[in-house]
Amino acid sequence: QEQLLESGGGLVQAGGSLRLSCAATGRTYSNSPMGWFRKAPGKEREFVAAITSSGLITRYADSVKGRFTISRDNTENTLYLQMNSLKPEDTAVYYCAAGSYSYNPTNYDYWGQGTQVTVSS
Repeated sequence: QEQLLESGGGLVQAGGSLRLSCAATGRTYSNSPMGWFRKAPGKEREFVAAITSSGLITRYADSVKGRFTISRDNTENTLYLQMNSLKPEDTAVYYCAAGSYSYNPTNYDYWGQGTQVTVSS
């Protein structure tokens, strides 16, 4: 069964760090660009970061630039999001997605189930 499974979310104090992982099973995504999105209560799903299939090129939302780093290990079929200097406004459910490098979530074909990140002030 093709699946993207996020992990690594949790509760952290402002200024802290978390590392999210997205493990792909059932198929390989090594030839696919991938991205991270997030959705906070009452808000639309928001682009966070994206990475090309090679991992050489990345892009970030302005709100996370300089604090978050997207990376991937194609040998492990895993996508990562290192989140540093976390702020309460980063609180959201974080989703990984595959199939595009776009800011637009509708361009992605595959989605994980999400992992909750809560940042306390």
